[in-house]
Amino acid sequence: MKDSKKKSVVLIDGLRTPFLRSGTDYADLISYDLAREVLAGIVVRNNLDNALLDGVIMGNVVQNSSTPNIARDAALAAGIANTVPAHTVTMACISANKAISDAVNLMQLAEADVMLAGGVELLSDVPIGFKKEVRKKFYESRKFKSPLEWRKFMKGLSASDLLPIAPAIAEFSTGEVMGESADKLAAAFGVSRTEQDEYALATHMAAANAQEKGYLAQSIMPLSVAPKFKSLEADNTIRSDSSLEKLAKLKPAFVKPFGTVTAGNSSPLTDGAAATLLMTEEKAKALGYTAKARLLDYVFVAQDPKEELLLGPAYATPKLLARNGLSLNDIDVIEIHEAFAGQVLAVFNALESDKFAREKLGLENAVGQVDRSKVNNWGGSISLGHPFAATGARLITMAAERLAVEDGKFALVTACAAGGMAYAGLLERY
Repeated sequence: MKDSKKKSVVLIDGLRTPFLRSGTDYADLISYDLAREVLAGIVVRNNLDNALLDGVIMGNVVQNSSTPNIARDAALAAGIANTVPAHTVTMACISANKAISDAVNLMQLAEADVMLAGGVELLSDVPIGFKKEVRKKFYESRKFKSPLEWRKFMKGLSASDLLPIAPAIAEFSTGEVMGESADKLAAAFGVSRTEQDEYALATHMAAANAQEKGYLAQSIMPLSVAPKFKSLEADNTIRSDSSLEKLAKLKPAFVKPFGTVTAGNSSPLTDGAAATLLMTEEKAKALGYTAKARLLDYVFVAQDPKEELLLGPAYATPKLLARNGLSLNDIDVIEIHEAFAGQVLAVFNALESDKFAREKLGLENAVGQVDRSKVNNWGGSISLGHPFAATGARLITMAAERLAVEDGKFALVTACAAGGMAYAGLLERY
């Protein structure tokens, strides 16, 4: 467990925009717009004098080049005092976890007392690129003095070279698409197509149930989105009408024709933003705020991105539990990022495997049995969506809210990320 002399850090609140499938109602916005709204929203909802803020940290993965430090730009637009520093971090799908952990570090070391941390992703607005040869031509064209000089532009190029290139969700180090890695991981750990579809259906049903009961609404801020000013109050990613029959009809999305990962058992491309309000316990008491949870500890790990790209939670979880003297049986709430159903089930199989424990973790026995009744009871990334850099804040907020509703003490939050990285965090109900 972390040094007891360090200050205790608590989660006061978490707020997010509705998570929407990319290309839908946020399509006319840029990521800055969503970041601005969620930062302003959490300040207003908590009646926070933003002059008390010591900093803002936001995650962002697919950046808009006009806002490279989106945390600062969005904070200024949200009305946060211009004397409050803000910076942006990127760590793939655990960017918000990194933002929150960095904020926790500052507060534990008495460098800050009140912080906003979260993340934003707008995959409806990905940067479109060109081949290196074309980019060089554009760079050279800055020196052109007359229209006639533009004749030089096409020299050595073909018409096909001018076709734009959309970014792929693939590993730069290996060239492998993430879905291919998920297929490979599911096969390695014996996860069948049927099991993946069953898991996907369960997460959609859990999300639909949580939405109906109002659990999701407590952390979602309604938005009115320009230019049509359509009112948005809920995620549009949940498939309450899904069924095993419908899922079974979907074809493999990555490894064809025999793969098991489909669009139905994968997280969708999603737009959204999420933020958390964090304080030292001492400051929260002084200001009269009621905390939701203590942020006790966290770990980041990294593995081989070729062989174990999405298996990180199976390494991060035992490391976190061991140094806090806990087992899986002590955990009441589990929130795990669902990049793919096959990835989640492979992680569970690894945690429950004596062989994996011996060969990969240096343990004599398996980490433990994962109680499925504790996992993602209000849905996960497959059903709620996955705006890359925002998901971590959603996971932590949801874990804290579930602890209260389910009368639990400890929550485990864990997520895999591109690059073979992963995060695990431990929360305690306040």
